[in-house]
Amino acid sequence: MRFLRQSLVGVFLASVTLALLFVAFQMIASAVQDVLTRDEAQPEARERVFAVSVRTAELESITPYLEAFGEVQSRRRLELRAALGGRVVALAEDFEDGGSVTADEILVELDPADAQSALDRAKSDLLDAQFEERDAERSLLLAQDELNSAEAQAELRGRALQRQKDLQTRGVGAAASVEEAELAEAAAQQSVLARRIALAQAESRVDQATTLLARTRIALEGAERDLDDMTVRARFDGTLTDVTLVEGRLVSANEKLAELVDPNALEVAFRVSTAQYVRLLDDEGDLINASVTVSLEVTGTDLSASGRISRDSGSAGEGQTGRLIYARLDDAPGFKPGDFVTVSVQEQALDNVVRLPSSALDAVGNVLVLGMDDRLEALPVQLIRRQDDEVLLRGAGLAGREVVIGRTPLLGAGVRVRPIRTEANAGAEANMVELSDEQRAQLVAQVEASARMTEDAKARALGQLSEAKVPASLVRSIENRAGG
Repeated sequence: MRFLRQSLVGVFLASVTLALLFVAFQMIASAVQDVLTRDEAQPEARERVFAVSVRTAELESITPYLEAFGEVQSRRRLELRAALGGRVVALAEDFEDGGSVTADEILVELDPADAQSALDRAKSDLLDAQFEERDAERSLLLAQDELNSAEAQAELRGRALQRQKDLQTRGVGAAASVEEAELAEAAAQQSVLARRIALAQAESRVDQATTLLARTRIALEGAERDLDDMTVRARFDGTLTDVTLVEGRLVSANEKLAELVDPNALEVAFRVSTAQYVRLLDDEGDLINASVTVSLEVTGTDLSASGRISRDSGSAGEGQTGRLIYARLDDAPGFKPGDFVTVSVQEQALDNVVRLPSSALDAVGNVLVLGMDDRLEALPVQLIRRQDDEVLLRGAGLAGREVVIGRTPLLGAGVRVRPIRTEANAGAEANMVELSDEQRAQLVAQVEASARMTEDAKARALGQLSEAKVPASLVRSIENRAGG
């Protein structure tokens, strides 16, 4: 029995081995047959289609702007300086850095003792000059009277001489009498000459007295100015800055005491390139009265003010390039002279230009437009301006074409795309698209089947895909990752 049992087990194992060998032979034969009968034709390659955002190019009339950096200045600045030296005896209560003062307010008083003494001496000299002038005028009158008297006497002597000559002619006069009359007449003429000399000297004395009086009056006016200069006053309402003075200090002549600025008369000076400057000129070559906006970025809030261009600098400046332009600010609360600000200037309006995102333009000046069968075409354009993240373009055949606004290195001429159309003025919704049920289901399946996305990224993507509108960037990312 034992031998029979072992023989049956051996037969059974042999039968199983043969069956396995037969199955293996059939599998090998089937594999060889499949290889021999396989079709050698390559599978048809599928073209990759990219989802892109496109926007219709529309011609507009746009007023561009340029940005520059400038410094706020005060149009009215006054340096307070001491005209004369002296000791400071009084200061205004608001004479401090940042103090507000009013027009004609007394700011600084210097010791006026020496100036007052000089003024008193000038007044005394004026009295002496006035007395000298009156005395010279009296002397002139007397000299005039003496000259008249001498001329009258000389006339009498002349008539006496003529009478003696007539008597001598009739034979009744003596020659000695004629000679005596001639001598008397000559003496009278000599007296007239002396009186004329005295009159000339009196006139000269009057002129000297007049000159002396004028000099003493000039000296008096100078002394009055010196006394007035001992008091420093505010010329206009403003704010003090750079104050370096204390009471009791000795100051020298022309020493700077402080600076007075008008905080309500502000302007901004900013430098632009020559090309930008040319864009601010009108047809006659004059600087346009363009409006400007000045902004100062501070923590928590921004200060802004508006104004208009008033003038430009007379020269480019030593070692400088471009042009320095000044703009007068209308109302600038919170701004101070010396603030470094950002200036935005409105240029002249541009007609027939297309505004697109800067990502639509490549480095060689081409944009990609949608052509036949949703294939891209390269279109050359002219760059007119750059405005932040936008560009203003002109080009033949650009108006009305659908332009790719979010180009990537994978896009180029001839590539087939699936356009996602957006509007230029849709705001935040310009980057959102609506999906059909089939597109939504396909994108959800691609996200769930992706092995490279983390669970958190999948959850965020699926949450966005469940909304009514989906970001166009998300759609492009999923489709590009999946190959179309």
